[in-house]
Amino acid sequence: MAVNNNSKTGDTFVSIVMPCFNSALTIKNSVASVYNQTFKNFELIIVDDGSTDNSGQVINELEATYPNIKSIFKSNSGPAQSRNVGIQAASGQFIAFLDSDDTWHPEFLEKLLGCLEQNPDCKLAYCGWQNIGLAADRCKPYIPPDYETSDKASILLKSCPWPIHAVITRKQEIDRVKGFNDAWFTAEDFDMWLRIALFGKIVRVPEVLSYYHHKQGEQITRNRLRAILNHLGVQKAFLKDFPGIEESIGKQNCNKLIYEQILYQAYELYWAGELGGAQILFRKAFISGQFKPTDLKYIIPAWLPSGIYLVFIGAFRKQANQ
Repeated sequence: MAVNNNSKTGDTFVSIVMPCFNSALTIKNSVASVYNQTFKNFELIIVDDGSTDNSGQVINELEATYPNIKSIFKSNSGPAQSRNVGIQAASGQFIAFLDSDDTWHPEFLEKLLGCLEQNPDCKLAYCGWQNIGLAADRCKPYIPPDYETSDKASILLKSCPWPIHAVITRKQEIDRVKGFNDAWFTAEDFDMWLRIALFGKIVRVPEVLSYYHHKQGEQITRNRLRAILNHLGVQKAFLKDFPGIEESIGKQNCNKLIYEQILYQAYELYWAGELGGAQILFRKAFISGQFKPTDLKYIIPAWLPSGIYLVFIGAFRKQANQ
């Protein structure tokens, strides 16, 4: 089904929200991928989140080069608040998000909007994506499953099902859930998608149409533990707010979904040498009961005082590597 592609007065008009923080070197490429879209009936809202590089100058140049750009400059407050500011300024009935270092396939807007037009009862459309800039085995194109034909609640609760730029949703749905919860340092998109996708139909476009660009190889954050704990916090807060979801999945199954991931991430931090974070997560896995007897040789030491734990585990790891 073709979508109206002419003007803001057409049946389909999309607002694209792009937060920017110190993205002077990447934002031109991201904006170019927007204006290379086959679907042209959009506005681009760039929210500069207090950049300290020359992003502001680059944004002004882009605004002079391309039509239908709204630029907003604000003090630094993080991506969630920046996206909320963009949403408030949006005039489209559909919303898409693109970070200032990622890109889209030229048919991203056309195909996802067309799918929503064909499925007016669906709250959002999502597609496949591909990592760019990692090792070859981690850059294979990925097409997610059709979540409506599986145990949607369990799968979506386990982890964020798509990157933020692989989705288009109806603005009325974002307004209904009051946008992003900026109390979350990370995982704010996970929180919002849960509140939208688990209370109505969603639809898949089974093609790779979005690209996630990784900088400096692995793009490892200094706040990895904080991100993991935010993800856990989103899951627990969601189940508290919507107890019917926990009842439908089962409390024991919910516990398993959430804390098996915590144990897995504890091992990831452990083998990456982030022992303080691993200690915290091993303790949480133990309290949840989601572990096997073979995990105890890693979990039991986690109950030592932190200073002693770091010395003990450092020696243990050194001996294991000899």
